Amino acid sequence: MSMSLIRHYLSEPEWLHPHIVRMSLLTAHFLLSSFHSPLCFVIASFQMQFMLLFSRQGKLRLQKWYVPLSDKEKKKITRELVQTILARKPKMCSFLEWRDLKIVYKRYASLYFCCAIENQDNELITLEIIHRYVELLDKYFGSVCELDIIFNFEKAYFILDEFLLGGEAQETSKKNVLKAIEQADLLQEVRLLMQSQ
Repeated sequence: MSMSLIRHYLSEPEWLHPHIVRMSLLTAHFLLSSFHSPLCFVIASFQMQFMLLFSRQGKLRLQKWYVPLSDKEKKKITRELVQTILARKPKMCSFLEWRDLKIVYKRYASLYFCCAIENQDNELITLEIIHRYVELLDKYFGSVCELDIIFNFEKAYFILDEFLLGGEAQETSKKNVLKAIEQADLLQEVRLLMQSQ
């Protein structure tokens, strides 16, 4: 792919939007290595269905649903996916086809991060989004662990909401997400200080 063609892609955002996810891996790698913030070009038309975080024991630690489902259906999906993923061997692929969706998961320490995407969406982008979320948690908590998420679940949700909105990436810059979180923390401290006076 020539540089002039890439410049054309980037200068025509309406053309770029629906097609960039479906490009070849070689082209995607070239684009990723050419720009400072690679996620912003690749996840233009990506949408997640839901994200689950659960422990090796199968305890659900965080869940975020981007599609409307009943509580009964959510519990059924969660139970089924947790059992399926925990039954898989560590050396097995992190992608699986389930119902009419693709499931992408990754284990970090004692937590599994599991996302559901449409069949046409890219699994590697989903892995990158999971990794970016883990990096954000790591930066905020300083080497995040399962207990951080258990005792500060509202912060974990807030970080996720700053990063993903409606199942789509809202902000790809770690610095900008962390800055928004710091500002929210500062605002919360000011409110608590004013209430105590």
